[in-house]
Amino acid sequence: MSSPEIASVSWGQMKVQGSAITYKDCKVWPGGSRAWDWRETGTEVPPSTVDYLRKQGIDVRVLQTEQAVKEYNALAAQGVRVGGVFHSTC
Repeated sequence: MSSPEIASVSWGQMKVQGSAITYKDCKVWPGGSRAWDWRETGTEVPPSTVDYLRKQGIDVRVLQTEQAVKEYNALAAQGVRVGGVFHSTC
């Protein structure tokens, strides 16, 4: 199962390949996407989360949204199974 491309991002709007929904903020993973309410977890990635993922052998990148989308799409285009959490209004 491949990771869906993020087709577009602008302030307050994100479109993900394969989804008819325009998201404000979203989570994407191999095979899917869903809306993400940043109030669930906040917009900062806790160092403990990054440490945990790295200990599991998962490469973690915390980037500004537009750069994160470029990086995510580049990896997805290479066939890398990649996921992300994107906040379009900061």
